[in-house]
Amino acid sequence: MNYTPNDLENLTFKRSVVGGYSEDMVNEVLDKIIEDYVAYIRENIELKDKVAMLNEAIAHYKNIEESLQNTLLMAQQTSEEIKRNSYQKAENIIKEAEIKAQKMIDEANQEVLKIKFEYEELKRKLHSYKSKVESLLLSQLEILKPIVEEEEAE
Repeated sequence: MNYTPNDLENLTFKRSVVGGYSEDMVNEVLDKIIEDYVAYIRENIELKDKVAMLNEAIAHYKNIEESLQNTLLMAQQTSEEIKRNSYQKAENIIKEAEIKAQKMIDEANQEVLKIKFEYEELKRKLHSYKSKVESLLLSQLEILKPIVEEEEAE
């Protein structure tokens, strides 16, 4: 049977007729036992409260750890997604630049062809003009030839 401090306080011993225990001495020992017992009970309650508080703190820190792990995981996923998007954007920029460059090359080639065509056209017109001028000069010489021969003969 477990005694409580109250049980120990109210505990009475039977007296024996011949030479029993000294009542004062027994009471003194019981008082000391009661004090120690009360102190142990208080200490036990304090320790239980401290354990409960520490368990709450552990639970709190476990929640924080879990939140941090989730946050870290989300940050890693977000960084991977940003990285993927960046690579995709870079590829798109490169493709657009290549398309623009090809378009510029095509336009430049068209311009070169246009200039070549204009050059050939001007060359043909120059040749035609030269032929007309030469023909005109020759006809003018033919007209002037009899006049010059006449003046020389005179």
